[in-house]
Amino acid sequence: MTNDKRRRAPVGHLEAAFGVSLDPELLERALTHRSYAYENGGLPTNERLEFLGDSVLGVVITTALFHNHPDLPEGQLAKLRASVVNMRALADVARGLGPDGLGAYLLLGKGEEATGGRDKASILADTLEALLGAIYLQYGLDTAAIVIHRLFDPLMAESAGRGAALDWKTSLQELTAALGLGVPEYRIEGTGPDHLKTFTAWVVVAGNRYGGAEGRSKKEAEQRAAESAWRTLTEQAEAAAQAEAAAQAQDGTSPQDDTTDVEAGAGRA
Repeated sequence: MTNDKRRRAPVGHLEAAFGVSLDPELLERALTHRSYAYENGGLPTNERLEFLGDSVLGVVITTALFHNHPDLPEGQLAKLRASVVNMRALADVARGLGPDGLGAYLLLGKGEEATGGRDKASILADTLEALLGAIYLQYGLDTAAIVIHRLFDPLMAESAGRGAALDWKTSLQELTAALGLGVPEYRIEGTGPDHLKTFTAWVVVAGNRYGGAEGRSKKEAEQRAAESAWRTLTEQAEAAAQAEAAAQAQDGTSPQDDTTDVEAGAGRA
């Protein structure tokens, strides 16, 4: 494994936090941020492992929530999952790994090092997913699931306690505030006789209309419209971040990770 002074902590502490030992080359790749790879001749980055780990984490958490909450509808399960699998939550888990947190083990470029990359939520979350992907590759799904439950069961228990407080309108308002898009406004129409009325809701964000979602009550229609807007806006934010990173790479500049908490975190929901 590369002897790099910028990785300050012994990796044994990190492996102890996961409860498994990883192949040295696989571990190094999981810890290699693209900024470090760029500065060192185009080394493999952790992005493919991150992609894999994101899927593994998602299926384990989704399966657990499905079995733990047999009476919850799909929309509420999605909210519970979003409260566990998001960038802020992953970054908090990462900060608790080992005596100094996951940031102490990262391989970062000089630019990211200088701008506080070791505690940047997006980098910590992505690296945690890359490590989970590495564990899956080496040990399979059963072991990866054991590790994930060890790290995330407290979050799942907490999310279950919040229960009814999770709603799409609140999440959308938090998202639009973080993106600087203002407060969402709702428009609703009702059709049909009073005893069989159906409501259709739209949400307007920064002059753009989303939704067209139906429900048997105004509240249900607004929640569905908010969910539609939330998913669309998070996808757009994630695509914009990826396009910016690609443009930086094409221009020959060292790509730093300036993804906002919402851009990266919401994409994991």
